[in-house]
Amino acid sequence: MISLPPFIAPASYHSADEALAQVRHLYDTACSHLRDALVAYIRGPAEPDGPLTRVRAFYPFVRLHVPVGRHPDTRLSYGFVTQGGTYETTLTDPHLFGKYYREQFRLLLENHGVTLEVGTSHEPIPLPFSLGEHDHFEGGMSQTQRLRLAEVFDLPNLNAMNDRIANGTYEPSPGEPAPLALFTAPRVDYSLHRLRHYTGTSPSHFQNFVLFTNYQFYIDEFIALGQQEMADPDSQYTRFVQPGNVITHRTGLPTPADEVPGVPPPRLPQMPAYHLVRADGSGISFVNIGVGPSNAKTITDHIAVLRPHAWIMVGHCAGLRNSQQLGDYVLAHGYVREDHVLDEELPMWIPIPALAEVQIALQLAVADVTALTGDELKRVLRTGTVATTDNRNWELLGGGVPQRRFSQSRAVALDMESATIAANGFRFRVPYGTLLCVSDKPMHGEIKLPGMANHFYRERVNQHLKIGIRAIERLREDGVDHLHSRKLRSFMEVAFQ
Repeated sequence: MISLPPFIAPASYHSADEALAQVRHLYDTACSHLRDALVAYIRGPAEPDGPLTRVRAFYPFVRLHVPVGRHPDTRLSYGFVTQGGTYETTLTDPHLFGKYYREQFRLLLENHGVTLEVGTSHEPIPLPFSLGEHDHFEGGMSQTQRLRLAEVFDLPNLNAMNDRIANGTYEPSPGEPAPLALFTAPRVDYSLHRLRHYTGTSPSHFQNFVLFTNYQFYIDEFIALGQQEMADPDSQYTRFVQPGNVITHRTGLPTPADEVPGVPPPRLPQMPAYHLVRADGSGISFVNIGVGPSNAKTITDHIAVLRPHAWIMVGHCAGLRNSQQLGDYVLAHGYVREDHVLDEELPMWIPIPALAEVQIALQLAVADVTALTGDELKRVLRTGTVATTDNRNWELLGGGVPQRRFSQSRAVALDMESATIAANGFRFRVPYGTLLCVSDKPMHGEIKLPGMANHFYRERVNQHLKIGIRAIERLREDGVDHLHSRKLRSFMEVAFQ
């Protein structure tokens, strides 16, 4: 016997708002069914024996039928399909993704002149993904109840969570709809839970522009900036969020009555995130990913489901050219990928192009903040190839092997994260950019020593962070419609941005 929520027949909609309202209704009905059943299960016998009633609920779906022969005329890189057929995707948490879903629905309706079908899919919602962020049910169950939980409820199934659509390896079965989005609902939910774990903040606080760094010094400056913005009643930002969901509201703004107070964690999470929040969601999230390509891949795998408008790496690097000075900037226009964490998903032979919109914003931001132009700007800013390695001690290989490879590639800087972040941006269709600051020159005898490092940090970190923020401001001012580049589209691209 299976306990299911009341059946709601699929329906067609000409309005994005109406389609979104139905998605919310279906999702809320499904989650309420699972939560109510969980409460009853916990209140039941602590030592259940015999068969148990299976409880299931399913994600909502949105489906698009496009007649053959219709070719939309659009300048956007998303919001349409290129040929006739049936397209579909499962959806999750329309309260978090409501604005995003509404925009995708609106574009599909405008570009194809058809209706959207919304209904209940065949993809079950895993119990943990149906619960609220502050719902903790494990402590209320006996050991037997915990052991038999999977007999009653669906638990996360890794077979339903993969990146085959994004990787271009997904092949629909005969008669199966083609995908509308890069990520299925279970894949999105999986990443939402991982983001809480890795960053120490709720996914709801993440903004549409994301900065990454590999040094805590940048975070210290960002915290000071966040506190300064919150003390300014005229700031464009409404709140500043730190790990533990500790929220500081802008001076003069009341604390919402339903806000759950955050608690600073006893220790920082693996990749702590900080958020300068704007009312329209176009603020800045800043994540300290630490050192290494594994962290860089992990965090971008999960932030990608939030569909940010852009992410940018602002960190330290080794300068590889004798003409560079400590504190100079490097704007990456190409990448040498020796990180090896994406070899299976994105083979090494695939080039990672620079995106003009981001490149221009970063270059102009350097000029804005440094007040330098022309040859003076070129003196502190170099555009070139950045090499990313997974070997922190590459200098010790000996024999001049890495030096020869870097020279042949024309690399001007070396780090351990930038190519990974750019490659995952390419893979997940998230616009990306890299602006690094030279902190040492190991090939020229200028290694990072405590005295040099402290002086460098004092001189450059604050300026570098301001440049990253100014670049985001420029991207925001220019409008984001053109930011999602056609360079990132595959032959058979999904319609959702």
